[in-house]
Amino acid sequence: MSKPRSKNQQEIHGILLLNKPQGISSNAALQKARNIFRAKKAGHTGSLDPMATGLLPCCFGDATRIAGLMLSSDKIYIAECEISRETDTGDATGTVTQESSKHFLQDEEIEKAIQNFSGEIEQIPPMYSALYHNGVRLYKLARSGVEVERPARKITIHDFKLLNIDNSSDRQKLSFEIHVSKGTYIRTLLEDFAKYCGTYAHMTKLHRIQTGVLKGKMVTLEQLQEAENPFELLNGIDYALTEYPQVTLTKEQIQTLIHGLRFESKMVEGIYRIYDEQSQFIGLGEAQSNGQFKVKKLFLKSYLG
Repeated sequence: MSKPRSKNQQEIHGILLLNKPQGISSNAALQKARNIFRAKKAGHTGSLDPMATGLLPCCFGDATRIAGLMLSSDKIYIAECEISRETDTGDATGTVTQESSKHFLQDEEIEKAIQNFSGEIEQIPPMYSALYHNGVRLYKLARSGVEVERPARKITIHDFKLLNIDNSSDRQKLSFEIHVSKGTYIRTLLEDFAKYCGTYAHMTKLHRIQTGVLKGKMVTLEQLQEAENPFELLNGIDYALTEYPQVTLTKEQIQTLIHGLRFESKMVEGIYRIYDEQSQFIGLGEAQSNGQFKVKKLFLKSYLG
């Protein structure tokens, strides 16, 4: 991870586990963090809706090159829904479009519905989403009153766990912890869950707690702004790559990879995190079935800088 050298934009390399606040877009949150670091290059891995909060991994410098790996990762959320009313957006920001007289669900109904929506299922993406239809974002069509047919997509609900039942008001609220595959819309899942139970629902809260292997203590924008040294809050690029085994290479082997060449290896076939003999992360390499070891992705700006 680099430290600033001047008041101008800097070559910063690392990952920030940002706790995105409610009410702003993911890109707006990223830009606020980027300005604090004065980073030249920044990107995030997987948008959260403005009403959602929680884990938004912000990648700076060389770390932006692994953002694509995290976009396809599983996610874990804490989600809350209100029973009996459905909205056009599927969440509390929308206008109520359907209402049921069934305001409460029984424990048995909830458990049966959870089982029905566990494992591999099909889900129709909502109109209020960033997917494209003939080159136009679906949410733009929805805002103009247009609804188009959307093909169902296969998704996986790895874990669907009830956390709390709140019967304190005239409409029940349910809270869940949900572990899902890439491309899952939680608000649509909650709508479908309620319809299975013979009623409606809309999402009232959404908080992401994990993206792939990334989890743990998140940093708010306020904490980042107030930090004496915000660079201490950055994680190394390899923090997001712990699913791959680690290998230490010699200086000669690293130079071979830097020059785009291969060397002979007895490693088991697969992808590896590469470190030098000083335990500095350099990138990803691949051991092939033919006994050759080649470059997968090197992070030379952060390694040599």
